[in-house]
Amino acid sequence: MIGILVALAISWLLLYFVEKKSIAVLGVVPTVRNMTQFLTGFLVTAVLCVGTQYLDKILRGSVWTMNDWQRVPGMLWWDFKSVLMEELMFRGALLYILIRRIGPSKAILISAAAFGVLHWFSFGVLGNVIPMLFIFAGTGMMGYAWALAFAKTRSIMMPLGFHLGWNMLHNTIFSMGPLGAGLISSSGGIQIANWFSLIGLLGVPVIVILFVRYVQKESPSS
Repeated sequence: MIGILVALAISWLLLYFVEKKSIAVLGVVPTVRNMTQFLTGFLVTAVLCVGTQYLDKILRGSVWTMNDWQRVPGMLWWDFKSVLMEELMFRGALLYILIRRIGPSKAILISAAAFGVLHWFSFGVLGNVIPMLFIFAGTGMMGYAWALAFAKTRSIMMPLGFHLGWNMLHNTIFSMGPLGAGLISSSGGIQIANWFSLIGLLGVPVIVILFVRYVQKESPSS
């Protein structure tokens, strides 16, 4: 929690001294529009996560087992803290400043590339060229989608919703994250081709990009 408070303080200082703006320009105020964007983002990626996990279950012929729910609140809190920290880093003050200084196209690409590189470390693939390429492509495209959402909605709330929707379902509900068993575990079934993992890694970001570009309306400038 201290890290989040520090990130908020740094964001406020950057915006104040560089752009003479308050942190409100990040769209953090819980207005009806911002909360609608948050819920929309959350539902989109939550549905996509459920879809990919269910398809995996069908193809494998595996069984879902409900686990003890007592660990779930702590895992959800961990998801929230880690997601909020990453959003403040990659879709916060720095992205806002970059958009103002060099334009949205270049700023979005820089944010997406930085997000992809971060996951070389968090996924522990640094030095393994092929996994690095796939991780960079998948997480970089997701970072692109979320940065595009920030630029288009002029708010951090939709990217935050996208990120939380995916991470909370993927990590905590379906036990696919670094914290181990969450609410549901998958067991049994057959081994399926490795290419299936690309549906989640590459296919999901493409769908989110298409949603942001062609479905989400651009918010008027304030």
